[in-house]
Amino acid sequence: MDMLTLLLLAVMPALVITAGLRDLTTMTIPNWISGALIVGFFPAAFAAGLDLTTVGVHLGVAFAALLVGMGMFALRWIGGGDAKLMASVCLWLGLTGSGLFLVWTGLTGGLFCLALIFARFHARPYVMGAEGWFPRLMEPKGDIPYGVAIAAGALMAYPACDLMAGFASGL
Repeated sequence: MDMLTLLLLAVMPALVITAGLRDLTTMTIPNWISGALIVGFFPAAFAAGLDLTTVGVHLGVAFAALLVGMGMFALRWIGGGDAKLMASVCLWLGLTGSGLFLVWTGLTGGLFCLALIFARFHARPYVMGAEGWFPRLMEPKGDIPYGVAIAAGALMAYPACDLMAGFASGL
């Protein structure tokens, strides 16, 4: 059972890494990633020993994150994929991990944006005329693939969440 629980707990890191890479290279986060995070949460939660009340709290946090994400999307601050990814990550992290997730996402997002601005200013002459995702990323007024920061924030907050605590207490 422990190996199965470990595999189920590995779903979130694997999917957020995939989302970050997809956003970096295509500027989109496919819906299937957020959907798989939602579907994968329930078996992982029960395998880690979370009770129904705690699962309900996780659902409430995810719903609140979705509402905030929808507002941010309406204001054109983030993309729709970013909003859905943040909500599905908050489902996994619950109340205990979501605060850290937001802090880490904000910090890594700020650093990533500064690094991207610097790279766009200095690397642009070297990638002009090239094809692929990197020259598009270097466009001076291009979008910021914030899924990268969301993935980093999720990975850094994951050890502090209820799922990991539940798993650790069962060892």
